[in-house]
Amino acid sequence: MPVEVYSTDTDSGVISVVTPVNGSFESVAQIPIGNAPRGAVKFTKDGRGFVSNCGGDTVSEIDVLTHRETARIKVGPAPRGLGVVPGDRYALVSNSGANTISIVDLGSRQEVRQVATGRDPRHMAISADGRHAYVAVWGSHYVAKLDLTGLAEGRPEEVREVARIPVGHDRHPYSVALHPARKELYVASTRSKLLSIIDTTKGAVEAEIDLESVGARAVAFSKDGGTAFVTIENTSEVVFVDTVRRKVVNRIPVGPGPRGLALEPLSNTLYVSAFARTGASGGLASVRPENTLTVVNLAPVGRSLATAGAEKKVRYDFAPVAQGSCSVAVLDTDGLSVEVR
Repeated sequence: MPVEVYSTDTDSGVISVVTPVNGSFESVAQIPIGNAPRGAVKFTKDGRGFVSNCGGDTVSEIDVLTHRETARIKVGPAPRGLGVVPGDRYALVSNSGANTISIVDLGSRQEVRQVATGRDPRHMAISADGRHAYVAVWGSHYVAKLDLTGLAEGRPEEVREVARIPVGHDRHPYSVALHPARKELYVASTRSKLLSIIDTTKGAVEAEIDLESVGARAVAFSKDGGTAFVTIENTSEVVFVDTVRRKVVNRIPVGPGPRGLALEPLSNTLYVSAFARTGASGGLASVRPENTLTVVNLAPVGRSLATAGAEKKVRYDFAPVAQGSCSVAVLDTDGLSVEVR
């Protein structure tokens, strides 16, 4: 499976693209975009990528064939999170400086509306059926549920916030992730040791898992959904959570100040950003080359992620990127509806 890994490099203002080649990693491109990009690149099936420029109040569009920026779309102040709605007609962008969510028409490359939320919305997840979006509202300590059903008929004016799901006072929810098989939303909060699990049918927190450290930033799931991987910025670790028993079962060191992460499921490989300028220490800081993603090969562990000693079996590598990597995305080029050379 041809794979390209896209690193959002905030301090350099570029998207770095790398690919695995013969057991190592080759730099494919560094794509100059806007000022202070944030969040993972999100892709459409026709080979377009979109990422927020927090310092420029824009969204950059990237062509994955040419690895070039092809457009900038004006949105609200300080955009951070972004999601492409299934069907690829619209994108949602969280404007942390305006307390709104922009709705962007990807055909016309125009913002068509802003929807009000609480203070400082961050990263989001969109349901596979495109009916709802869930947004971590960092400054107001809740998860916003948006009704997107109007978008299926081309009516962005009908999009609205329909629920506010509290996760606890002063926890600062940063990102959310939908479980691939169950109606559960995992919420990573930067100032709480607790990982919240929301029952999306009930619209309420139904469980909390003690991560044993504050600084959670992002959540990704194993292919079967049995394990959740959580980055802990303060301790430079990735925590393994058993999603059935709802408990931490392992933790591994990674690069300093990890934020984003993505799993490539076929090779069972985790790609983890290292936002080293946060000042977080520990982890693999002493052996990690500067300006790299931490690559964690979980294949030697197999399905035994919860087994004692499993953390000693993982294999590490490093992929070259630019400065200040804060998020990462994996693109399976076989899944595109265009021919990728």
